[in-house]
Amino acid sequence: MTRRLLPIALAAALLAAGCSNMNREARDTLGGAGIGAAGGVALTALTGGSLLAGGVIGAAAGGVAGNLKSKGYW
Repeated sequence: MTRRLLPIALAAALLAAGCSNMNREARDTLGGAGIGAAGGVALTALTGGSLLAGGVIGAAAGGVAGNLKSKGYW
């Protein structure tokens, strides 16, 4: 069990460290993409479509929305 969790914990630590010096625009765009991907997968799972397509479309829409939010359009 520990051997399986070590790579996951290492990847999470590297991802968190990589986001420490992001500017506001990049942070909002990435956050929107993550939320959009999760929402797209959740809605696709409920409707029975392709999870990959739902995640990609949700990430794209969320990334655009997050970027527009960071620029003050919302």
